[in-house]
Amino acid sequence: MNHLKSREPGPEAAPAALPGTLSEPLRAELIAFRRDLHMHPELGNQEFRTTAALKARLEAAGLHPKVLPGGTGLICDIGTWDGGRPMLAIRADLDALPIPDVKTVSYRSTEQNRAHACGHDVHTTAVLGAGLVLADLDRQGRLPAAVRLVFQPAEEVLPGGAADAVAAGVLDGVGRIIAVHCDPRVDAGKIGLRVGPITSACDRLEITLDGPGGHTARPHLTTDLVTAAARVAVDVPAVLARRVDARSGLSVTWGRIEAGHAPNVIPQHAELSGTIRCLDLPSWREAPDMVHAAIDEVAALHRAKSTVDYVRGVPPVVNDPVIVELLRDAMTARRGPYAIEDTEQSLGGEDFSWYLEHVPGAMARLGVRAPGDTRVRDLHAGDFDVDERSIGVAVELFTAAALIDAEPKH
Repeated sequence: MNHLKSREPGPEAAPAALPGTLSEPLRAELIAFRRDLHMHPELGNQEFRTTAALKARLEAAGLHPKVLPGGTGLICDIGTWDGGRPMLAIRADLDALPIPDVKTVSYRSTEQNRAHACGHDVHTTAVLGAGLVLADLDRQGRLPAAVRLVFQPAEEVLPGGAADAVAAGVLDGVGRIIAVHCDPRVDAGKIGLRVGPITSACDRLEITLDGPGGHTARPHLTTDLVTAAARVAVDVPAVLARRVDARSGLSVTWGRIEAGHAPNVIPQHAELSGTIRCLDLPSWREAPDMVHAAIDEVAALHRAKSTVDYVRGVPPVVNDPVIVELLRDAMTARRGPYAIEDTEQSLGGEDFSWYLEHVPGAMARLGVRAPGDTRVRDLHAGDFDVDERSIGVAVELFTAAALIDAEPKH
């Protein structure tokens, strides 16, 4: 099937528009594919059905996808790489979240307490669509350079499936990588771009505090672990705020505090869990030592023994200016400069950053809000949904970027 619309110029016509636009049949197929994924969400490293569906569709298009070693996720090259200039990679993430889908739509999740509430089904469908369009171009001899599709599992699982994908060799032969992330604050039909950090670092923190415990009538004879836990929760962020540059945005936020079982018993054990986020790479690299020291100091003031489990998450996604310009040129070629807006740095984490430790790349915000919709939707919420016209926008962006990236540079 030819998925490209013919755009033959007349005798007096201007030069042909950039090829690679979506046909209506493929557009409808992609929406159906996305809805199927949405109905059958799979958690990180469990995306077997999703992987099988992608593999089958790519093989039906005459391509040769390769499943990653863990059995979920895959890569697929479009065209033949001659070993010269490294390929452009286009990345999608496959996994869903362990939360209920509370929408009342025909494609609502059929899996209890699992939902595509971050838009990974859109990312996956868009990269698949780009691959099908680019494969058509390749069969016509109109794809000037090979492109690699990367369908990565477990983005939501720290430290992120991207690290495993890199270890499996998905970047071998790759010189640049691009991706999108759904943004419910941006209208469908538009993308948001930013040079430099576009997400933040995110690590996980688990703390245990121990002491002999005792009677609440005599806290002076023991270690008051409830007070110690409270002081750690309040004072550690305050201490860190005075030990790092405020511009780094390093913050500790608690999600869980547990201690004790009875009102008149000082417990022997307390636990705190939270996240550490920061805006820049230098602070992220220094954060573990600073956080450990601050916790130990505060705990010691209250005679509590502290044990810290600092789980490295992901560094910030730092967009390369050259690759951002590639995305800007691609979107301009498809929809004009008015389809691009500036975007801010998010405090969310994204494991796309692991690829950028090895090759330059950039992530764009993909608008998924229906124009005129005044409802406030957010990522990681059970009612999250998208304007499905955004799928075609992402396909157009990816295909244009692949074509422009292959143009000779002067």
